[in-house]
Amino acid sequence: MFNMLLCLCRIWVITFLSRHTVLFLLPLILPVCLILPFSARSEPASGLKPVFRDFMGICGHTVQFRPKLYSATCQLVRDYHGFGWDVGKDTHYWPQFPFARNRVDWDQVYGSWKEEGFDINVSIMFNNISMEQWTDLEKDAYTYGFAFARVFGPSFIRNLVTAAEIGNEPGHYDDATYRKLFMNMAQGMRTGDPGIKIVTCNATTEESGKYAKSLACFKGLEHLYDAISIHVYAFVENWPTWRRSFPEDPEIDYLKTVEKTIAWRNEYAKGKPIWITEFGWDSSTKEPPQEGTFAKWEGVSDTQQAQYLVRSFLVFSKMDVKRAYMYFFDDSDQPHVHGSSGLTRDFQPKPSFYAVSHLYRTLGEYRFKGAVVEKAGELFVYEFVHGEEPGQRILAVWSPTGSGQKGTTKIPLNGATLLSAERTPMTEDESPIVDIRAQDDNVLIHYDESPIFLMIKDNVAEL
Repeated sequence: MFNMLLCLCRIWVITFLSRHTVLFLLPLILPVCLILPFSARSEPASGLKPVFRDFMGICGHTVQFRPKLYSATCQLVRDYHGFGWDVGKDTHYWPQFPFARNRVDWDQVYGSWKEEGFDINVSIMFNNISMEQWTDLEKDAYTYGFAFARVFGPSFIRNLVTAAEIGNEPGHYDDATYRKLFMNMAQGMRTGDPGIKIVTCNATTEESGKYAKSLACFKGLEHLYDAISIHVYAFVENWPTWRRSFPEDPEIDYLKTVEKTIAWRNEYAKGKPIWITEFGWDSSTKEPPQEGTFAKWEGVSDTQQAQYLVRSFLVFSKMDVKRAYMYFFDDSDQPHVHGSSGLTRDFQPKPSFYAVSHLYRTLGEYRFKGAVVEKAGELFVYEFVHGEEPGQRILAVWSPTGSGQKGTTKIPLNGATLLSAERTPMTEDESPIVDIRAQDDNVLIHYDESPIFLMIKDNVAEL
């Protein structure tokens, strides 16, 4: 009875604030009456690493994403959700969810994703809405946040969206305006559905820039967000080449950016999980244009893209990061920045598709346990343990380089049994099985930049 009264009070408040009482009252009452217990994906306890099925994600895009195809690669998906699709140019417009104002049916879009087992995080984008276009920023942002969470949040019958980022890379908003937008939209979401996770836009420990907002924008708002979002790319330099290196490169800011965010979080927002919501590499079969902005652009090979994505997931899993979403799902083979970052090329799988799918199948039920060997420029060996059966372990072995370097190492089994070994595959027909056998309680590994996975079972003496 109390819960029903509380919900009715919320409806009365938002009705009082709204301009379209008749239009939205019925859509609000129906979901309230159909509240169901929800089981959104829960974050692991602090200090406990997530298993890979709760860690690996992919960035998709609305009606273009093909959930059945990409369900082989992960279970988390992040959508670039256009605020302008929902309200047009009129921020004062009350969204008629589940339909966008351009008539896209979000029930159909997100429902099809959920049917394939995806947990959906939505990045609400304001790219086409300037600061000056808001009719009443505080009230409009609150109204939108409330309506979105109330219709799509995990506490209600649709239960389609478990998390929402307020902005992707809203660099065209000054800090004061973005903070005001964030605060009001987050308050609306909290009221609409306390069960939905609220996530920052792409944030940085540095000053705000074109693609990220300073984490200083969120100081004092810890009660209004549940996770910190960051984008990391392995750039050696930006314009004119946008050249990227391998993930373990100690000379670039790739992993250092994550470490700085963790340090900031530990000081100012203890306990808040960090989500890497974009990382990736471009690999195109085409040469860059002879003239123009991208004339000197440099990508990586298809094989390197596959290796670097897999190895990024591995090194991120060691860090205090709860999720990592790779960018991007598909590309059209365009030789420029973010033009060829897909796991597929015109929806045909690239090597990265098979490599990432193999990682997901292999480590889906495993979580990071420890770094056995970590020699920069030589050898990385990480240990992963099964989430439910700690006697089952996997060792990942690889060369943390970008020059094609190979090596040989001997790994002791310490009384455990080697069940099998697999190397990251690059094609559909390539068998991942590697003929590695134990001898004198050791295994001799010839490794390269494509990780090898050793499946091991501990031998427990019978009592």
